[in-house]
Amino acid sequence: MRKKKAVLLGILFLLAVVVALVCTTMGQSRYRVEACMEFRGRTSCRIAGGATQNAALRAAVTNACADIASGVTDTIQCENGVPKSFIWLSQPKVTIGK
Repeated sequence: MRKKKAVLLGILFLLAVVVALVCTTMGQSRYRVEACMEFRGRTSCRIAGGATQNAALRAAVTNACADIASGVTDTIQCENGVPKSFIWLSQPKVTIGK
């Protein structure tokens, strides 16, 4: 009986951690962007989000480069390149006045 309680408490704790992680991650993604990177003849497009436009774009570029570059030097070169294209999927609405 004690083992069942311990297992149940462990599962509940793990579920609480996952829920907290999802909530904090989703709440910070105010901007979402799809960025396409081209490096040494290969192209990869990835979607990412972030609290700022720069953070979202940087995350999408990093994810795209992880798919097409190998090694530290190639990854750095790819990430420092200009995106082939990028599309903003969501941005917060700005309201002026009431």
